[in-house]
Amino acid sequence: MVNKRPLRIVHTESSWGWGGQEIRILTESRGMIERGHDVRIVCTPDAEIFKRAADYSVPVEAISIQKKNFKGLTAMRDWLKNNRDVDVINTHSSIDSWLVSVAARTSSRRPRIVRTRHVGLPAPCNLASNWIYRKGADFVVTCGNAIIEGLHQRNGVKRNRMRSIPTGIDTASFQPGDQLQVRQKLNLPTDRKIVGIVSALRREKGHQFLCEAITQLSRTDFDLLIVGDGLSMIHVKEFIKQHNLEERTHLVGNQNDVVPWLQAMDLFVLPSFGAVEGVPQSIMQAMSCQLPIISTTVGSISQAVEHETTGLLVPPENATSLSQAINRLLDDTELANRFAKAGYEKAQSKFTISCMLDHMEEVFYQLCEPALTKAA
Repeated sequence: MVNKRPLRIVHTESSWGWGGQEIRILTESRGMIERGHDVRIVCTPDAEIFKRAADYSVPVEAISIQKKNFKGLTAMRDWLKNNRDVDVINTHSSIDSWLVSVAARTSSRRPRIVRTRHVGLPAPCNLASNWIYRKGADFVVTCGNAIIEGLHQRNGVKRNRMRSIPTGIDTASFQPGDQLQVRQKLNLPTDRKIVGIVSALRREKGHQFLCEAITQLSRTDFDLLIVGDGLSMIHVKEFIKQHNLEERTHLVGNQNDVVPWLQAMDLFVLPSFGAVEGVPQSIMQAMSCQLPIISTTVGSISQAVEHETTGLLVPPENATSLSQAINRLLDDTELANRFAKAGYEKAQSKFTISCMLDHMEEVFYQLCEPALTKAA
């Protein structure tokens, strides 16, 4: 950023788990450090992010902020007292957001506070939650436009105090590949098309509707590739067995590197339902691998998948519409290729890690100005 000094940024995380949220925090932190900013993570002692921060070369500090109680509040107050040089604190979960917002009210030098909401589930509509989003935080970042609309309508947060900044993907790694070579390496068929999905096997991801859609197609010139694992796996396996789809379905479980599996596909499908989706990482990754997309009209999916431009959007929980969309793109290779190219271009221009960092920098500097602006 021209004429502006580096920022002192702290990310807080009270969650003990590991997933897309924690990976975004570490990826964003590493990127900001590479841009010259002073970045730290403050989390709970037993958190997975604490253990993995070193893998990303990100400084991390553990304090007892795992509960919304007096002990946690005291720990946060003490930490702020000993770290008065922080410019901005980016909170990420409910507990740390509450602790930081309350503790900062008593700080002699209150840092600016950004609350990032990663999930599409509606935020609780109560006095405490509404206060956090309206006044506890100076600004709210979300992972999708639909989340912004929900916070505005349900919690009364002004739209001009929020911004959607989807998680950036590594577009240098997620690239089209040699499909034939990849399929041979993965022992996948080379004489049929492959319709695929990369997602945790959870009910709301809609695997059951994808399987049902497959049964509605009379054609047998394609296989189904399911990458991921989860609680719904047993139900998916039962459905596949009952409908004699075993020979045409490849259940490969979780994969540390999903790039080659995406490169092996002809068509990517994510039939999510419910309002829990931001802009799904898997869709952006598939777009970056130059795949046409079929998904649903829920959450913020349309922020990535433009209907009839980068793919097709169908109503959620509708296997018939889904099967028709699959059939259409399997039949029309020219249309599928056009969607794939448009999706690739969009991913490369809007969903990169660099774009995410640019937009987060803009938010942080806007909150901290004019104090940080150097004289030209």
